[in-house]
Amino acid sequence: MSSNGDNEMPDAQDRQTVSSAGPASPQYRKYLRAQRRLRLAVWLARFALLAAFLGVWELAADRKWVDAMLTSRPSQLVTAFRSLALEGRLWHHAWVTTSETVIGLALSMALGTAIAVALWWSAYASKVLEPYMVVLNALPKVALGPIFYIWLGDGYSVYGMAIAISVIVTIMMLESGFKEIGQSKLKLMESFGATKLQTLRMVLLPASVPNLIATLKVNVGLTLVGVIMGEFLSSKAGLGYMIIYGGQVFQMDMVMVAIAMLAVLSMALYGVVAVVGRFALRRHHYE
Repeated sequence: MSSNGDNEMPDAQDRQTVSSAGPASPQYRKYLRAQRRLRLAVWLARFALLAAFLGVWELAADRKWVDAMLTSRPSQLVTAFRSLALEGRLWHHAWVTTSETVIGLALSMALGTAIAVALWWSAYASKVLEPYMVVLNALPKVALGPIFYIWLGDGYSVYGMAIAISVIVTIMMLESGFKEIGQSKLKLMESFGATKLQTLRMVLLPASVPNLIATLKVNVGLTLVGVIMGEFLSSKAGLGYMIIYGGQVFQMDMVMVAIAMLAVLSMALYGVVAVVGRFALRRHHYE
């Protein structure tokens, strides 16, 4: 993906330069055509790879190379998707997972940002808590599932899992970003007699916008993982619940449809965060 982005960025910048400087040269027009062909080839290759995978899967199930009872097949998934969608069950479970992910993401970002700011505010507290952060980050969060279920109940344990998985990463990424901000800016604020709160508001947070966006992009996936883990353990609704229920009753079509819906949901959430991130970066003059 990054290689695509690198190809597109110079394209947009060069177009802006050419529009202000005059008509493009033949060499530059040739370069633009080559870039468009490359992007088209990449997209065609992606679709061809997906089509080949689905075709081999269908063929393997049809020829009995694999047990369709265990793996399902693409043609059955289309039927199952249509049935679940028309019944409304698929949209209900997808909405539950989406809302839980958005709420969990907001809570983990707010809590993680507040703790990261507190650790920046007090270097002593940062040194004291550093080993605990490392241990909590390395701890398998699924082990906390039963604790959250007992403490929070089956209605809120999902949020506990989502926050547990993403909040430590938020703290560590933001605190690391705070430490990388140029000391010259902080010293300048001190020389002007600025308070720590003023330094935070006028220098630290504005300079941390790119890091905040990067953390948000990472946390979208982590929060969704936490939500699904929470739904596996205790929820009575959501795509994670669909996967567990479908596996228990050997309805592999339902399991595969839920997994496909999860893939679409994760891409959609990441896309929304990417768009919001670009807007925020442009607003703060980082683009």
